[in-house]
Amino acid sequence: MKSLSLARALALLTPLALLGGAYASQYLGGLHPCQMCWWQRYPHMAAIPLALLAYLLRGRACISALFTGLAGLAVGISGLIGIFHAGVEYGWWEGLTTCSTMPTGGSGADMLNQIMASPLTRCDVAPWDLFGISLAGYNGLLSGAAALAILVLLLKWRKA
Repeated sequence: MKSLSLARALALLTPLALLGGAYASQYLGGLHPCQMCWWQRYPHMAAIPLALLAYLLRGRACISALFTGLAGLAVGISGLIGIFHAGVEYGWWEGLTTCSTMPTGGSGADMLNQIMASPLTRCDVAPWDLFGISLAGYNGLLSGAAALAILVLLLKWRKA
């Protein structure tokens, strides 16, 4: 049972920490996300409610494990997108050829002003790196490792 508890904790804490870091880099560090940065956030956003459901249903171990696995899958998908994005940043392959900004609504003039005021962030340029690894690269590494650990813990729980 301990491995299921660890898997649940990892399935919740990983997306919370990585989304927290992404939003901190955006709002505190001034690093505006590109379209592929947003793509990496969406699976983490899905993983959080799935992991919370796993906690709510922890009295029913099999269902809790299912939701933990789904959260782990979402974390892994974010990691794969992060690896793809990092590859685009490093020039290993081509990614998006356009950048996009999504206005939040209002009149035509309001939407045009929103688009014009939005910072242009390229997907093929890493705005920050540490030891040569970009934020997308770190997301790929950390999310991939967490997803693998969740899978291993769930398999261990299943064997027990």
